[in-house]
Amino acid sequence: MVTINRPMFDPQEFDTFGCHPFENDPSTPDRIARQVYVERQVSSWNVNMKDGSQLQFWGFKDPTISGSDSPWPSKIIRVKQGQIFHCMFKPSKGAHTIHWHGIEPTPMNDGVGHTSFEVKSSYTYQWCAHQAGTYLYHCHKNTVLHFEMGMYGVLIIDPVTKSPDTNNPNYLYDPLPGDSAPGITAGAPYSAESILVFDDVDPRWHTLDHNAGMCGDDVGLDKFNPKYFLINGVHNGRTQTDAKTVTKATAGWNVMLRIANASYSRLHVTLPFNCYIVEVDGRPLRTNPAKGWFSSPKYMAAGSKLEVGVAQRYAIWVPKIAAGSHSITGNFHHWITNNKHADGTAIAKINAA
Repeated sequence: MVTINRPMFDPQEFDTFGCHPFENDPSTPDRIARQVYVERQVSSWNVNMKDGSQLQFWGFKDPTISGSDSPWPSKIIRVKQGQIFHCMFKPSKGAHTIHWHGIEPTPMNDGVGHTSFEVKSSYTYQWCAHQAGTYLYHCHKNTVLHFEMGMYGVLIIDPVTKSPDTNNPNYLYDPLPGDSAPGITAGAPYSAESILVFDDVDPRWHTLDHNAGMCGDDVGLDKFNPKYFLINGVHNGRTQTDAKTVTKATAGWNVMLRIANASYSRLHVTLPFNCYIVEVDGRPLRTNPAKGWFSSPKYMAAGSKLEVGVAQRYAIWVPKIAAGSHSITGNFHHWITNNKHADGTAIAKINAA
């Protein structure tokens, strides 16, 4: 037997994959013609909290749009299934990345800095939109801190097909021959859409440096004590009246509710209507013998509670919503004890008339 002696750790390897990951601006490998093009640039700004205090946030602005300097969550990106997507990314404030959460592109285009690189000046991400569904995009440099600082947005891949029913013009996914499910027509067409991103904020974290905790220094990233609770960047004192968190729908038509958890809490969402879970984390729950029997939409009776994990997404199909005001209630619970946080309730609405 031959024994090869080596150090307990390789300083160069630690330098690359530890607190100083590789920074570069390579050309996009195998770059091809695009169908969708967006730009994103890192921005910082102050946000008013429920008690009137201000905290600094970071996010991805669209530099092509005037007045987009304070996007939280960052602007929604929508792509159609099958399209080639390009995003020109310019960090502008140190090195950052964009990770396309749930898309699973090539490593060079996945934005996970410690397995590829962190963008120093600019890079064009490229991937193909393979599966219609609900996703997120977020920074993957010093991930746990930068996600809390607000560097995330919703990414939606829409199907190619549009419903011929003018009352329900959109599908969640492309319907296929053989699709069937109780109470749901093929593909789940809908006429109104509510997108709700729940988040919590620990003000101490928003005083930390860009690289805090990356080099083994203990800055308390294992201690998260949220004081503020929001939906779509709106604090819970205004979520029942703000246009960002109140959706208008037509009674008797179908509604699509997309829920994402950007908090570090165990999120319990109470659904006020009879509905179906039709997608989880970008994957449809469809009933189709030709596609196999591994999944099907899950019925949720009015009053049911849905627990949503960190960075998890659900699509909820509400058939023929009844007239009235419907409250979607999110309760934030401690990630270890599961005890509800003080003031940890945020309520959004869907008003159908």
